Amino acid sequence: GSRRTNSQPFLQISDSSSNLRRNMADERNGNGEQNRPAPKLNHRIISSMSRRSVAAHPWHDLEIGPDAPTVFNCVVEITKGSKVKYELDKKTGLIKVDRILYSSVVYPHNYGFIPRTLCEDGDPMDVLVLMQEPVIPGCFLRARAIGLMPMIDQGEKDDKIIAVCADDPEYRHYTDIKQLAPHR
Repeated sequence: GSRRTNSQPFLQISDSSSNLRRNMADERNGNGEQNRPAPKLNHRIISSMSRRSVAAHPWHDLEIGPDAPTVFNCVVEITKGSKVKYELDKKTGLIKVDRILYSSVVYPHNYGFIPRTLCEDGDPMDVLVLMQEPVIPGCFLRARAIGLMPMIDQGEKDDKIIAVCADDPEYRHYTDIKQLAPHR
């Protein structure tokens, strides 16, 4: 078979997006039915690159939830048991790595924020969500507040809501932090 040399690109895209649009328009007859085979890989790549896609921003676009303030949505940034501190990148809406913790300390529960909230530090309200399992960063879940950890971070008030996952059968019955066993 033929071998690719270092001077040859791995993938060549030869058609322009205008040719692709014209070719795709030609593929449909008057009834909207396909009369040609599916576009080749390079046509599909150009098509996907030329489409504009807008991702939802977890802080601004996610609703706080219809049952708030009793039960509210929250976005998980840091997974239970993680040594990686993630945080929301406000500009892109993506979760980014902030730092790796140096010690043996890990996050005891899933940690994130409540969408459409704003605290004195300019960030959304932080929330520590007690539940059985770790969940992936960037997902959202329903939570119920059971307590508050008043905190100061770099001279600014930075309180943390302590909550339970409203859909976790082991934790959903808690309504007050005093109900938790001391080791939790």
